[in-house]
Amino acid sequence: MTPPARALSATAFATLLLIALMMGANHVAARIAFNHGADVATAVVFRSAVTALVIVAILAAQGVRVAFTARHKRMLPLIGLLIGVQSLCLYSAVARLPVALALLAFNTYPIWTALWSWVVYRQRPERAMLIAMPVILAGLALALDVLGAASGLGAAGQWGRIGAGVAFALAAAGTFGLALVLTQHEAGDLDGRVRTATTMAMAGLVALAMVGAQGGFHLPTAPAGWGGLAALTFLYGTAFTIMFTVLPRLGVVGNSAIMNVEPVFALVLAWAVLGQAIAPIQIVGALVVVGAVMTLGLRKR
Repeated sequence: MTPPARALSATAFATLLLIALMMGANHVAARIAFNHGADVATAVVFRSAVTALVIVAILAAQGVRVAFTARHKRMLPLIGLLIGVQSLCLYSAVARLPVALALLAFNTYPIWTALWSWVVYRQRPERAMLIAMPVILAGLALALDVLGAASGLGAAGQWGRIGAGVAFALAAAGTFGLALVLTQHEAGDLDGRVRTATTMAMAGLVALAMVGAQGGFHLPTAPAGWGGLAALTFLYGTAFTIMFTVLPRLGVVGNSAIMNVEPVFALVLAWAVLGQAIAPIQIVGALVVVGAVMTLGLRKR
């Protein structure tokens, strides 16, 4: 018989919420950087490189032995490539949409994960996922105001305004879902710190290639932009450091569903810092999406 899951301690719960807060704040900081001259590829290079270096330093300090199998050597570059594309797409969405809406559209990744598991490994979606799918999509439709009722623009006007951002967010969700599936089946036996360091390094290289293709780095043109770039790098790197050093000691395995409250934190922070506000019906839709994704993550397997 499988032993019952241990209840989260207050410290573990608070730590998970802190990580969600920092990840939400990271995207608000990214929007500030984008508003002041930085571009997406530049932000991803800074964020990924610093995070990879921090985790490599942790591995060295803890004396972790790194050993890759032939399968790891084949699949890790692909996983890293997917995470690089995901990072570029998600920041592109953040640059075009209210931050919370970009993260909500990205939060459809559990649907993509189930789809990729079925397509690549022929694993049928669980009944809970099939029930949650229409709920998530309905909540997302409300949050995005797809008919343009809340904005007063009508469907055509609303999609003209949000279409590109939503496409980038859904592309990020799709690539992230595939990366999760491949990680589970092809690299799940590899130390999470090693896996993250390699994927962050690869993501940084993907973004660096994009920087080269566009003629060089596009750095911030104002102090606020530099502050945003520094903040997003610090927040992202710190969140990952806590995830791989503190959470294991607290008995928290993996990325708990509690961290899916990130869009809620982003909604509040974007309102307070950026002045971004959405209609009450969109907030209802946001809560539906977050609630459905958290329910999926917290269900008993």
